[in-house]
Amino acid sequence: MSAYLDTHIAVRLADGDLDKLSPAAMQMIGGTDLLLSPMVLIELDYLFELNKIRLSADDVQRKLEFELGVRVCQFSFQEIARVASREQWTRDPFDRIIVAHSRANGISPLISADRLISQNYPRTVW
Repeated sequence: MSAYLDTHIAVRLADGDLDKLSPAAMQMIGGTDLLLSPMVLIELDYLFELNKIRLSADDVQRKLEFELGVRVCQFSFQEIARVASREQWTRDPFDRIIVAHSRANGISPLISADRLISQNYPRTVW
C-alpha cells in the first residue's frame, strides 16, 4: 500500500519533528510506501522563498528519500488535472492537486492534519 504525505507532514519529517505527529500518522508512515505529489515540492519551494521553512524542496525531498524511501509520484499531469478539477471543495491549488494524487492512486491514504482536507477526503489519516 502507498500513502501520500501532505506538505506540512513532509516538513515535520524532514525537520525530525516527530513528536507533533499523531500515533495514526506515525503508524502509517512506518508501514507503507510513502509518496509525494510533485505539487508538494512546488509548495515547499513557495514556503522556502517566503522564509517559512528552513529547507528547500530539493533538500526535503533528498532527506525524505534517503531516510524513509519517499518517492515522488509519477502519475501524468493530465490524469491528475482531470481528478483535481473535481475537487471543488477548495480554491487552494496545492490542496486540490495533492488530494487528486491520493484519489487517482486508488484512493490512497493521505497523511495530513489539515481539517478541511480531512472533511473532504475520506482517506485522510491523522
